[in-house]
Amino acid sequence: MKLSTKGENILTQINDKNTKLGDLRNIAKDIKNDHELAMELWWSKLFFARQLAILIMDKKLLSEEVIDKLIGDIDQHNEKEKLQLIDWLMANQLTKDKRAIVLIESWENNPTALKRRIFWYYQGRLRWTGRTQSNSGELLTEIEKQIENEETEVQWAMNFTAGWIGVYEKKYRKRCIELGERTGLYKGKMVSKGCTPEYLPEFITIESNKRNL
Repeated sequence: MKLSTKGENILTQINDKNTKLGDLRNIAKDIKNDHELAMELWWSKLFFARQLAILIMDKKLLSEEVIDKLIGDIDQHNEKEKLQLIDWLMANQLTKDKRAIVLIESWENNPTALKRRIFWYYQGRLRWTGRTQSNSGELLTEIEKQIENEETEVQWAMNFTAGWIGVYEKKYRKRCIELGERTGLYKGKMVSKGCTPEYLPEFITIESNKRNL
């Protein structure tokens, strides 16, 4: 796809390793929604351009076919970029549209690992503000059965969901801690200053104590 003059001008602003998320948000704020421009930027295949494209897409035009194409393109990036893009797409577009949420809720056993990551990350995000959900027990059972055999990008999102279930739903806390002890996922992993370790026994203890739960 040939870039318009506007698209070329934007690329010159963001095609730099020092580009920050704040820079992209400021540009997106000026552009608002422009789906045609978003697709131009997307086809450049550049990481920052795709991040900006996600911010200015029109969510009403994100059919399942379009979402599948976006996810397929994202899967071609390196691991770090891939995870940033898929989470960015979920947070800035898919969870903002009721039709897309219906799709997300159907992706628990989808053959595409990135779709499964979205499903589990969405479940965790539903819970991290303390909004308990009626299906937590069922989801925890599935996590217990599947997490050790999942792709790493899906494991992280499953672990994230189990963590928030354990924090806010005391009746499941022991199971969530035991899950972490059994799998050993993220045990000893270094985290940035001020961040909570992802190892479930530590995560649940720290976050539940913060909230006096």
